[in-house]
Amino acid sequence: MPVIKRISISWVAIKLTPTTVQKPTYEELQAENERLRFEIAKQQIELANLKRLIFGQKRERFVLEPNQQQLSFLALAVDHGAAPVKTEQISYTRIQQTAKRKLPARQPIPAHIPRKEIVIEPDEDVTGLKKIGEEVTEELEFEPGTLYVNRYIRPKYARPKDQGIAIGLLPSRPIEKGIAGPGLLAHMMISKYVDHLPVYRQRQQFKRYGIDLAESTLYDWIKASADVIMPLVELQRQRVLQAHYLMVDETPIHVLDREKPGTTHQGYYWVYYTPLGREAFFDYQKSRSRDGPNTQLKDFSGYLQSDGYSGYNEVAARASVISVGCMTHARRYFVEAAESDEERANWMLFRLQALYAIERYARTNQLSFEKRHKLRQNDAAPVMAEMKEWLDVESLKVLPKSAMGKAIGYMLNQWPRLEKYLTDGQLEIDNNLVENAIRPVALGRKNYLFAGSHKGAKRAAAIYTLVSNAKLQDIEPFTYMRDVLNRISDHPFRKLDELLPCNWKAP
Repeated sequence: MPVIKRISISWVAIKLTPTTVQKPTYEELQAENERLRFEIAKQQIELANLKRLIFGQKRERFVLEPNQQQLSFLALAVDHGAAPVKTEQISYTRIQQTAKRKLPARQPIPAHIPRKEIVIEPDEDVTGLKKIGEEVTEELEFEPGTLYVNRYIRPKYARPKDQGIAIGLLPSRPIEKGIAGPGLLAHMMISKYVDHLPVYRQRQQFKRYGIDLAESTLYDWIKASADVIMPLVELQRQRVLQAHYLMVDETPIHVLDREKPGTTHQGYYWVYYTPLGREAFFDYQKSRSRDGPNTQLKDFSGYLQSDGYSGYNEVAARASVISVGCMTHARRYFVEAAESDEERANWMLFRLQALYAIERYARTNQLSFEKRHKLRQNDAAPVMAEMKEWLDVESLKVLPKSAMGKAIGYMLNQWPRLEKYLTDGQLEIDNNLVENAIRPVALGRKNYLFAGSHKGAKRAAAIYTLVSNAKLQDIEPFTYMRDVLNRISDHPFRKLDELLPCNWKAP
């Protein structure tokens, strides 16, 4: 049998002293609570933005819910500290009227569209019959663009007594010794920079028309055409920058750069727009630094309207420049903050909606600058004062780094610039007009993706300048560009401004 050893256990008394645990102070708990609230709000915003990107369109439109109070933009009440609004109930009886539904009327085909008449006689013999009228039916038809060749035939004549040869002179062409005419060059430029059709797709189009042109040749033609119009673009630049009221904005463009193999360089188009003259100038810069506006606006004086980007600060700080803000940019922060703080966001968005209702009223009724200024002073200024009071109060109640805190902080920081539009009826409430001028660039880069070089981006800016101004002057871009390419080589330089879109007249 196994031997079992007896084990003796002696108990020793051990005195345990409890460890002291330091409790967090009220201030520490409050700070931690605010930190957690901020993290939750941040994650809620990120989740909401992600849902918007995945499941729906990203919109900035603000629409009040049906059960929310509807107020006239001429009689907005202050929420905090205001007396209760008296309301009365109005009942009415709606009378049902039965009206025939109006069908959409067919619009007549414009008279300037060429007509090709096709006469259809009856099958029977009409000899001896008297014509009493005719039925006319118009059908809108289309034929694809066609390529054709201009053959310049110049007979040569020998002068008597060895005095040489007599021969007619060739007309000047955009590209000397090139085979492309002004109409073809204009078509390529408009296709790329107005209709957003990349060059390689244009080549495929030409193949369908029966001619195979090398892609490098097409690029060379656009390059040569841009070089021809550069003097005209410089005149346009001078006209725009001499205005006393400018809007400016910038948009990125990817550019191939030999110094960055395997990737692209991000350059920027800076767009300068005159709301009063409806003219624009596109300038390409390699970066978004302040060097671009500092160079172009070194002699500018007057109103300069932009968003809150710091790149304009040096220009705006000059005594001769009055800086004007953009209400649309301020509004976007509240649209983003609506996901986490709907009540505050709706309060501000409704007031902004009232301000834009005033602008819409002035535009619809075509008010003069003086009358628009008076309307703003009477109706918009009280709303702006209410907004400023609300911003000062609410800025103390929200976390500075929350979405609502950033929205309020941005608007307060920009407030002197935002309220500037109230002082002059010529000024706009926002920067939307220059953003509309930029939109073709945004659409184009989705198709051609990038510029081939920095020089190519500069040439694209030159073409955008002319075609954008043609559209701003309600001129058909192809007709304008074809005429300019056809005439500019022989046009007197001192009269070159006659070819600018604002002065151009169709031949």
